[in-house]
Amino acid sequence: MDYNFASCRLCPRKCGADRTKGMGFCGGGLEIKAAKAYLHMWEEPCISGTNGSGTVFFSGCGLKCVFCQNYKISAENFGREISGERLGEIFLELQEKGAHNINLVSPTHYVPQIISVLDRVKPRLKIPVVYNSGGYELTETLKMLEGYVDIYLPDFKYYDNALAAKYSSAPDYFERACAAVEEMLRQVGKARLGENGLLEKGVVIRHLTLPSCRHDSVRVLETIAERFGTEDILLSLMSQYTPFYRSYEFKELSRRIATFEYNFVADKAAEMGFKGYMQEKSSAKEEYTPEFDLVGVL
Repeated sequence: MDYNFASCRLCPRKCGADRTKGMGFCGGGLEIKAAKAYLHMWEEPCISGTNGSGTVFFSGCGLKCVFCQNYKISAENFGREISGERLGEIFLELQEKGAHNINLVSPTHYVPQIISVLDRVKPRLKIPVVYNSGGYELTETLKMLEGYVDIYLPDFKYYDNALAAKYSSAPDYFERACAAVEEMLRQVGKARLGENGLLEKGVVIRHLTLPSCRHDSVRVLETIAERFGTEDILLSLMSQYTPFYRSYEFKELSRRIATFEYNFVADKAAEMGFKGYMQEKSSAKEEYTPEFDLVGVL
């Protein structure tokens, strides 16, 4: 699709960068850049299933989370430039390998290119397309994706914008995430599982519980329940926080979450009637973090 990359405004930063000559705040230029494409077994069960999710990790990110476990690609922009034609081939190759879906990780800054690719290959894709993001989105960009995305997998990181500013350089995160989820639900509707237990359509909202932030986590859950209900969406409450990247600059983030912190939030989620997934504390290990070494089918 046509898009004015000479003044990019795809994400809430609206940095206006000329990506025909350089990079935006996100690290994205004119050409698609990706770090890994493979069958990912560690997503939610309804996404990874038994064969794995056909996951493409795009380089760069519009958020600057100090605790990002994928910081090598999000902050350091590790990856390789690939053509749109090659990206389409990757989608089809992942499908051929048995992927249950095509999982686009941190794709926001490449939405126009991805749409052009899907225009060419979606008729040959027999599996859902997943849009997997940090939840920091412009509704105008999401609207471009209507009819292209079957499953939205956004984070909802913070209620308190002071925390969002401190840890992700996104002082308007809460408002953007609320609007984004509303648009996602409008497009794909109530979560629908197939007979095989795999998600065919819908929204799964992820929330990562951070150390010392359990009360903010509860406010996030309360917001989701009040604004979107607990019947139409699935919740994935994650306990996998591990100090990565710049976490050690913040004393409160330099440790894993305590069991009582996670259980406090999980109990509140259960009381509110959420359906979805509660992560085992054993998931907070570095071995569950993908290595970004340009292997796979890039």
